[in-house]
Amino acid sequence: MIPAVEVREPVVAAPAADSADAPPERPPAAPAAGSPAAPGRGSPVRGRVVPALGWIVAAASIAAVAGSAALDLATPPEARAAVDSGTGWEIGLSGLLLAVPGALLLSRAPRNAVSWVVAGAALFWALDGLASSWLTYAVQSDPPLPGASFSFWFVQRFGAFLLFGLPLLLLLYPDGRLPGGRWRTVSWVAIGCTALLPVLVVTTPAAVLDERAGTQLPEVFSGLAVDPTSLPLPEAVVLPLLHLAFPLSAVGILLPLAVVVHRLRAATGEDRRRMRWLLWAGVVDALVMVVALAFPSTTVSIDLAVAVGLTGLAVTLGILRPGAVDIDRLLGGTLVYGGLAAGVVVLDLLVLGTAGMLLGDRFDERNALLVTLLVVAVGYVPLRAALWRIVRRWALGEREDPYRVVSGLAERLERSDGPDQQLMAVAAAVAEAFRSPYVGVEVTSAGGERLLAEHGRRPGAVQSLPIAYRGEDIGRLLLPRHGVRAQLLSRDERLLADVVRQAAAAARASSLAAQLQASREQLVAAREEERRRLRRDLHDGLGPSLGAVVLRIDTARNLAAGRPEDADRLLRQARDDVAAALADVRRLVHDLRPPALDDLGLAGAVRQQAERVLPPQVTVTLTGDGAGAHLPAAVEVAAYRIASEALANVARHARASRVEVALERDAGALVVCVTDDGAGIPQDAPAGVGLVSLRERAAELGGSCTVECPADGGTVVRAVLPAGGG
Repeated sequence: MIPAVEVREPVVAAPAADSADAPPERPPAAPAAGSPAAPGRGSPVRGRVVPALGWIVAAASIAAVAGSAALDLATPPEARAAVDSGTGWEIGLSGLLLAVPGALLLSRAPRNAVSWVVAGAALFWALDGLASSWLTYAVQSDPPLPGASFSFWFVQRFGAFLLFGLPLLLLLYPDGRLPGGRWRTVSWVAIGCTALLPVLVVTTPAAVLDERAGTQLPEVFSGLAVDPTSLPLPEAVVLPLLHLAFPLSAVGILLPLAVVVHRLRAATGEDRRRMRWLLWAGVVDALVMVVALAFPSTTVSIDLAVAVGLTGLAVTLGILRPGAVDIDRLLGGTLVYGGLAAGVVVLDLLVLGTAGMLLGDRFDERNALLVTLLVVAVGYVPLRAALWRIVRRWALGEREDPYRVVSGLAERLERSDGPDQQLMAVAAAVAEAFRSPYVGVEVTSAGGERLLAEHGRRPGAVQSLPIAYRGEDIGRLLLPRHGVRAQLLSRDERLLADVVRQAAAAARASSLAAQLQASREQLVAAREEERRRLRRDLHDGLGPSLGAVVLRIDTARNLAAGRPEDADRLLRQARDDVAAALADVRRLVHDLRPPALDDLGLAGAVRQQAERVLPPQVTVTLTGDGAGAHLPAAVEVAAYRIASEALANVARHARASRVEVALERDAGALVVCVTDDGAGIPQDAPAGVGLVSLRERAAELGGSCTVECPADGGTVVRAVLPAGGG
């Protein structure tokens, strides 16, 4: 079942416009802070200047990173070692990756404060990288080149504000405003905690900072003005504040995370989708950091730049195009596949490290490495694929092996007896295949009652997928709406479609089996009722009549010699009784099968019935060659009964002057059509016993019967009866 599923409901809020919409609490008249259309609501000049400013900032950021790279190439390695500094372009790489997202946000959503934070962060990182490169290059000269002191201050002092953009982004995303209520107070506390350390770094004398850090400035910086913005604060005041500022910086990150969690839980519709983009960015950043820790190197700035760039990309998509990608699937896939990949990498490192420790003391370094690789290749690599499959099966279920899923369901269905057990088998198979905590299968039987089989505990929100069989919806499949395992990829949907197809066939087979059993019971009951009726008619009617005849004949024989007149009277009474018995026999025979069908054929029998029930002034026309072909006895009787009932209705109600009866063969079926030009049937008239019997007789043979009243008057009764095995 797949493409159909109740999915709870697959309860989807209407997508909002691809823009940062105004929050619900803002009055409708106020434009959304992140709305791409916002520039048009302000002055025309501002609507042109702000987008241009965004691309100017992007160009400046790119130029700054290019300048950093040029200066790094011009700086010899020994000069960089003298100042104990890395390359500036690595620092500016974060700004380079944020440049285009910042420009897009400023051009599309200039009234959203997040746009300014991203664009400002891009320029800040790029300038910090340029200042770092210039500082390293400038201090080679004696005296240092102009701008060296400012670059030192920008990198060593003002650069402490580099990470200030992260809590601001977390607090302002997605609408560019701080949250309301008590969370606004929490936000301001977070901003204060985060800003305390950068402010102290900018205003505290370099000597105090070096003493706090336990380091000393390189000698090459001795000729620079290192304290242009320092305040003459006593150490007794500054040092306790510095000691306090570092733990408060951690608080300044934790509080914005709490705000994000609050917003994510409270968000609905499009806002929730935007918040999930930020959640995805956090997951990706965490994976990047795990990789950086697993493979430590000197490229920490590059790892950080990748995390920053992915965050900028996620924020941009979340504000401008939250529906461009199915974020739920992306988030679920990132968590599952990223987690599995990280686990495999860590396991690989543990195996290599353990083998190295066990064998390293027995051989020299080269032999130990070779033996370690051999042990890993022979002992671990063959197991690695199996371990990967086991973990994937635990996390995602059997969906990676479609054949196993489909064949397993087939085996379950074969072992299931009744409809309830088959539905439970389908629910269990889907739950195991997709590792879903809940699966429900609901089908509607032929009688209209619903059958529901559930596997697991039903969550608060489910999505529903319809179960269709030969173009007809016969039920729905219920899956959890939320959660990593509730997200289906394209190949998952195809697999689910195959499973649903089997489930639909099983459900339909169960329904047909139930109908067949009910039909068998009805046939047996009808046969016994017919036998009872025949027995009653023969016993209570024909039997006593024939018994009375026998008695009268015996009496007449006794009276024949002496009283011939009485004997003749008794024989006449016996003759009348025999005639009545023959009428009863004819009635019984006619009820079983009209004799006219055998004597005159279907067409002749219908014509005879029309002449019998219709007034002489009604013109009857019978056409068609369908009655001339060999027909099953049941089809002949049903066609005759339907035509007779239709003609009787014409005689009783239609006041018609002309009746046409058509008996045609069409694609293996006999089509009986009775058309009159009478008064027709009122729309509000209830269906009588006669009309119901028409439909029932056709349905008994697997056919159909319709009664229509054309706009030009009259009534058309049309029955289609399968014949000849159709």
